[in-house]
Parts: sequence; structure tokens; C-alpha cells
Amino acid sequence: MLISTGFGLRSNPVLQRELMVNLRTNRAFILLAVYQILLAAVTLIAWPSDERLDLTQNPPSARRLVDLFFLGQYVIASLIAPSFAAGAISGEKERQTYEMLLASPLRPGAIVLGKLVAALTHLGLLIVASLPIIVLFLPLGGVSVYEVAAAYLGLFVSVILFGSIGIFCSSYFSRTSNSLVVSYLVILPLVIGGVLLWQTLAFDGLLRLKVVVFVVPAFAIASVILMSAATAGRMLYPPDVGSEGKDVIDLDQEAAEAVGLVIQPDQFPDRLFAPPRRDTLMEDGANPVYDKEIHGEIFSQGTLMLRLVIQISIMLAIPLMGALLFWQTQLSPWFSVYVIVFNMLVGPVFLAGTMTNERERQTLDLLLTTTLSPWKIFWGKFVVGFRVAFVLTSFLVWPMLLGVALNPDFYSNWILVAGLFAVPIMVSVVNAVVAITASLYQSRTVMSLMTTYVTLLVLYVVPPGLSVLGKTLRLSESAMQWINAFGVTSPFRALFSLPMNSAILRVDETEASFAGQPWLVLGYFLCSFVIVAIAAGMISVRLKRLGTYSE
Repeated sequence: MLISTGFGLRSNPVLQRELMVNLRTNRAFILLAVYQILLAAVTLIAWPSDERLDLTQNPPSARRLVDLFFLGQYVIASLIAPSFAAGAISGEKERQTYEMLLASPLRPGAIVLGKLVAALTHLGLLIVASLPIIVLFLPLGGVSVYEVAAAYLGLFVSVILFGSIGIFCSSYFSRTSNSLVVSYLVILPLVIGGVLLWQTLAFDGLLRLKVVVFVVPAFAIASVILMSAATAGRMLYPPDVGSEGKDVIDLDQEAAEAVGLVIQPDQFPDRLFAPPRRDTLMEDGANPVYDKEIHGEIFSQGTLMLRLVIQISIMLAIPLMGALLFWQTQLSPWFSVYVIVFNMLVGPVFLAGTMTNERERQTLDLLLTTTLSPWKIFWGKFVVGFRVAFVLTSFLVWPMLLGVALNPDFYSNWILVAGLFAVPIMVSVVNAVVAITASLYQSRTVMSLMTTYVTLLVLYVVPPGLSVLGKTLRLSESAMQWINAFGVTSPFRALFSLPMNSAILRVDETEASFAGQPWLVLGYFLCSFVIVAIAAGMISVRLKRLGTYSE
């Protein structure tokens, strides 16, 4: 029964407005069409080529195909859900409509419910649209209808959980970019755990069915209720609305009230990425854009995002260091993968909004009318963003350096050690250049950030994904050669192509070592330089246009 307080879905104006805006855009139809085409293409490629199929044997290829299908959807959902939900409340703050929303007669719970349902409706349509394709797999055998139903239940529950995390983070930040990166950092361990759980229980279908039906929904529903209640309570007593002057945070007061890590700009290593505000005059010839960004802009919205990023990353890095650099050394490239993923998520936040923030604040025209050249403005912003992202990433490099120094097995693998450090450094440069290029060509920070993420996913994740897909589907050798050639854009492929001897592999010296693929590693660095060169050309063209406009 629908009630008039706004909790009913049909009578919720927030939900109605969000659905009308989101589902009627061209982006919604294009995304649905692209999603369906990709799933259909995978199905067509993976479909068995045998003239006759023995359906009484439950072929394992069908199970592998279904597992790959659901894991792919699960990963895609984890990437898309925060992008829809992380700006639900912070977007209202950016548009300066947050106070108007709170002044409406709607209860905070109704607002949160409307935002959550609206954010996940589009993603739910994508998942439902895949049902006709998965039905085609059932006659192949190897998987039952109950397993498919349980997988979809777990998928829907996971999407609701990811969306709730995004809205919960959105209530704590006034910028969508900050909310988005913290959401991804929280969701990342859940995604990895879900994939490992699904793969671990692959050979016990009944146990996997029970876990997905009973355990996962109970955990997710409890988490969603707690986060929704906390978000509604925060909206009922909002601490961050009112005067625009509250955008400037009193760091002393924030440090006194902060729980957990406290950033102190006057001490090492905090001053490396966030030095204290200047209390003296600038030196002659100093770049005022750099000075303003490094001393004021980093802390303009407080230190909550930085503190969360550091705490979450270090909490994950410590157990990974023990497991990958001491216990299972043959898996040591996975620690560099963790460092790269961290930089992919965090680095663009400090660079993708460098120019778009000026446009959104309507200060770009004023900045261009100063005596500063566009290149000086660009370098001031780029150096600050790259400095902050690189130092934050370096916090994760210290555990890797410690593990390599204390484990003698690495002493005879200097090429591996050099690659474990060189690849993340190269990734940091490429990520920074791609992010600031997107910021120059986009008008909104959110679009710039999403453009950066999509570009990096295509460059880094798609090649190894195609390799796994090709091996799972047992594609021809010529097709695998093309896929491997495309892998030069991915640092992940480069990391796992580094050579390892018997000490790292934990095998007898008489057994063969892993020679690696030197051509792929060198190809990655060459490809990265090409990407940076192309981005530099695009930056130069854009800055020339800005210079002409300012004149």
C-alpha cells in the first residue's frame, strides 16, 4: 500500500524526477545497446562449433562460459554502480540545490530511497536485458536453472550493496569526484572477495547455491539498511550546509575532531603531498597557480578523503605484503597490480578536475585574462596533481621496498625487482597525462573523471580480459597472437611477463625458470611513451586555443 509521506515509490517525487532525467537521455539507450551487442558478440564467439553436441555429458565448457558470463557482469556492475550513485547527494551540493531538497516535505529516508532506486534502475535494466542471452546457454548443459537464478539474485543484491555504498559516501563529501574514489576503494575488496568466493565454490554447486541465496543477501541487506539509516540521519542534521565560506576548512579544528589518522602539513611525510598554507610572501618568479593549488586547493574541502584513502590503502597493503612478498613470492607481481589499481582510482581525482573546476566555478576566463600564459597555468596545476597522486602511491611502494629488501629470494631477480617498481612509475605518468588531457577537453569534472577511467580501463584491463576470454573459449592460435599483440598497452600483462628464477618460483634449481616475455615488457614502455606523446599533442592544441581565446 502506498503512503503519502513519500516512501511509496510511485509517490516519491525524487524518484520520479531522477528516472525522467536519467532514462530519457540518449546515453541510456546507447549504453543498453552497446551492452547487449557486447554480450551477444561474446556468446557468438563462445558458442560451440561442433556439429553435434552430447548434452548428456554436461560439458565443462558450458559451465566455464556461464561462470565467465556472470563474473563479467559482476565486475561491470561494480564499476558502473558507483558512477550512478556516488553523485546522488554530492551532486545536489555541487548544483547548490541541497538545501532546497532538505526544505521539501519529504522525509530524509524517502529522499535516500528515491536516490538509491533511481541510481540503480538503469543498471538493473542492463542486468535484466541479459536474461535472454543466458537462457541460450541452458540447453548446453553443465548448469542448472537454480544456479542461474541464484547467480542473478547475488548479482542484484551486490548491485544494491554497491549503490548503497556510493550514496553513503556521497553524503559525506561535497564533491562527486571524492565520493567516487572512496566508493571504489571500499568496493574493490568486496569485488575481489566475491570473485574469489565464486571461483572457490565452483566445484560445489550446492554449497555455492546456499551461500549466494542465504549468506550474501543477509550480509548485503543488513549493510544496506545500516548505511541508508546513517545517510538519512546525516541529511536530517546536515553539518555542511549554509554559508559558502564553509568550503574553507579550519584544519586545526578538523584535526581535533578527526577520528583515526590526522594529517599534519608541517611534518614529514604529510608535507610532501600537502604542505602547510603559506604565511610569507611568494618568491619572485614563482608560479602563483602552483602555489595556490599546493597550499590551498588540496585542503579546500578538508582532509576526510585523503585520510580515508591513506587508511584504506595501508590496511590492505600490509597483509598483501606478507602474503605476496614473503609467503607466495611467485605471486609478487600482484602487489604491483595493487599499487597500479590504487593509482588508477586515486590519481585521476587530483588531475581530472584541474581545468573543469575552473569552468564550474566560472573562473577560467578570469584566469586566462591574467599575465600568466596557458602553459604556465597548465604546468602549475599538473605538477601539483601529479605530486599529490605520486606521493600517495609511494605510501604503497614502501611496503614493497621493505619486502624486497628483507627477502633474499629477490636478490637474484634484479630484472623482476626493477620491473615491479618501473611499471607502476610509468603507470603514474600515463594516468596523470590522460587525466589532465580529459580535464582540458571536458566541461564537467564528473565527465572528465569518467572519461579518464574508461580510457584507462580500455588500455589496461581490456587486453588481459581478452586474453582470459580467449583461453577460456580456446580461440585459434592466430586470434591469440592478435590478442597478445594488443597486450602491449596493459601494465598488468607487462608485470606478468617479467622473468623469474627458481628462488622466486619456489621450485628446485633443476626445474626450468620462467623466462618471461621481454618483447611485451619493452613494448609496454614504448606504447606508454607513444600514449604520452599523443596526449601531449592534444594538450598543446587545446592550450593554443585557450591562448588565442584569452587574447
